[in-house]
Amino acid sequence: MHRILAIGNSFSEDATYFLHDIGQRSGVENEVINLYIGGCSLERHWRNIEEDACEYQFQLNGRKTDRYVSIKEVLQERKFDVIVTHQASYDSGWEDTYEPFLGLIISYLREQSEAGIFLNQTWAYEKNSRHGNFMRYNRNQQEMFRALVQAYGNAAQRHGLPLIKSGEVIQKLRENSFFNGDSRFITRDGFHLNYLYGRYAIALLWAKELMGVDSMDNDFVPHVDFMDFEKADEQIIRYIKKIVAEIV
Repeated sequence: MHRILAIGNSFSEDATYFLHDIGQRSGVENEVINLYIGGCSLERHWRNIEEDACEYQFQLNGRKTDRYVSIKEVLQERKFDVIVTHQASYDSGWEDTYEPFLGLIISYLREQSEAGIFLNQTWAYEKNSRHGNFMRYNRNQQEMFRALVQAYGNAAQRHGLPLIKSGEVIQKLRENSFFNGDSRFITRDGFHLNYLYGRYAIALLWAKELMGVDSMDNDFVPHVDFMDFEKADEQIIRYIKKIVAEIV
């Protein structure tokens, strides 16, 4: 059993929605837990660790539950192979928001668990995003993207962490007419991922990086129960697989 723990927010919720299913499809028995607080930053994660706060919704294999837990509680009840965390999206391009919190979190996790620790690179907002903090990047997607790539890269190097390049996958997908706004965006509201293709793309990347899944060979086809009116387009799925396979 391959166990993955994400300590995050709505961005890790997006990333883990299809992750369990993709792994299972490739024959990787797995359990995926996301600890969710909307908009949670590294600073708040650390304060929650200090206070042993039971404020995280326990999400199992991409689905919400009614259970609320602390980080310590989950680490004590399960042994994980991988733990993933990231900065809140609005702070992603501001390097001074990462420390000392990321360092403190990593030290704590290494004391509590033998799991490998990964840093997940979040993505820039849509060009037309109305997110209240987009102004911090002058409402410029490229400016936000460049800033977060630098900040995450420096943080990963500083702490010796593997980096999951989710932000780079999303930015690459935006280069294609599938997601440049003519028919759809890769996000659903300017910052959270499109329920079908966005969530699939990042889950496929996580499966590749964390479970060793071959993104080109995996034949899982995403679907969303409440979106039966939109079936996955095979051409778009092939394109997403190709982009994920190319990311190193």
